[in-house]
Amino acid sequence: MKKADIIFGIHPVVEAIKSGKQVDKILIRKDLRNQLVANLIKEAHAHHIPLQFVPVEKINRITKKNHQGVLCFMSAVTYQDIEQVLPMVYESGDLPLLLILDGITDVRNFGAIARTAECAGVHAIIIPVKNTAQINADAVKTSSGALHTVNICRSTNLIKTIEILKKNGLQIIACTEKTTETIYKTNLKFPTAIILGNEERGITPDLIAKADIVASIPLMGQLSSLNASVAAGVALFEAVRQRNY
Repeated sequence: MKKADIIFGIHPVVEAIKSGKQVDKILIRKDLRNQLVANLIKEAHAHHIPLQFVPVEKINRITKKNHQGVLCFMSAVTYQDIEQVLPMVYESGDLPLLLILDGITDVRNFGAIARTAECAGVHAIIIPVKNTAQINADAVKTSSGALHTVNICRSTNLIKTIEILKKNGLQIIACTEKTTETIYKTNLKFPTAIILGNEERGITPDLIAKADIVASIPLMGQLSSLNASVAAGVALFEAVRQRNY
């Protein structure tokens, strides 16, 4: 972990939040309770920053300096608001294409997906506040800089975000192997958001239930799933093919 990727100490972390710096998550010593920490927690909740209460040993492994039981990981990107991004996409005359990532926690996998998404012309990648990869220097490097180009939007509740997308005219496609309908038979010539889950548990059932269409990528071999970045490439470039060729 590079020093530039972390800030430690109660006051420096609070000031970082108040100044608008992009924070991925905050670690707090699990037995730490005082008014300063209470104020920090309040600020974190107000800015939708995830908190983790951890043993002090975990923080000590990251830094040996006087952290006061508090450490935060900084984000390498500036997060956008999907409700502000969508109107700009429509006003530009583009057909919205969004990607929703549910439970993609591997940093390099996330970076590879972002690179693919940028190449496919995706207008925004939506990720949950919790249970997602940290967007750090490794993620940016793996994305070949795409994370500085494509809009990254954080959501405190993906179900509510999907409802917002639907109200804005988008169809929601859950890309999962748990269906006989294939992505190749799905009409992607409409404003579309594609949901991808991780390789192990797939997409959360509640999100699948919110989808307008559930579509699979047909597999010919013995393995039951593709790497998430490969699945992203197949699904997104099928949209590119349908819309442009």
